[in-house]
Amino acid sequence: MSQHGKQPSEEVDDRQLRLAREAGDAYRAAVEYMIEEVAHTGDTREVGDYVVGFAQEEAEGLYELVGEGEFAWREPDDENAHVEVVVADADDGRMVPGADVSLRISDRDGEAVESATLPLLWHPGLYHYGANVRLPGDGTYSLEIRVEPPEFHRHDEENGDRYGEPVEVTFENVDVKTGED
Repeated sequence: MSQHGKQPSEEVDDRQLRLAREAGDAYRAAVEYMIEEVAHTGDTREVGDYVVGFAQEEAEGLYELVGEGEFAWREPDDENAHVEVVVADADDGRMVPGADVSLRISDRDGEAVESATLPLLWHPGLYHYGANVRLPGDGTYSLEIRVEPPEFHRHDEENGDRYGEPVEVTFENVDVKTGED
């Protein structure tokens, strides 16, 4: 549970809070499915107002919008891993959009081998932040994820003072499998 759970207020009633929790439960189920059934590996941790997690897969192609209504499919260049990061509200579990998310990957000796800014990615089953990255190969790595607060305005005098501090979480001894999907 977050350091301050949401309460009914002039802006939100019990039903709206229940519906938000139900949406968060569905998002959490999609995250768990991605980590446990789809990805090679993954994990989540609660930190501050957030739950931050990752899933790691082989590098994969992505559509890019290149003009109004025009898309181009982009296969990985020399990238060999895909890292997905979820940022969710620790209280209700809904995805937190608009955050600046960055990733630093280090080898067993603590040497940084890759870093990336992770944009928001649309996925048919799970909105997430993520990117294809280039790693030296299969192995054990540490993933340091930093989440900068989103700049969007927050409704609600009682509940809106959340997501104001940057957070960092490190997942150590992560077994990474590289390749292309």
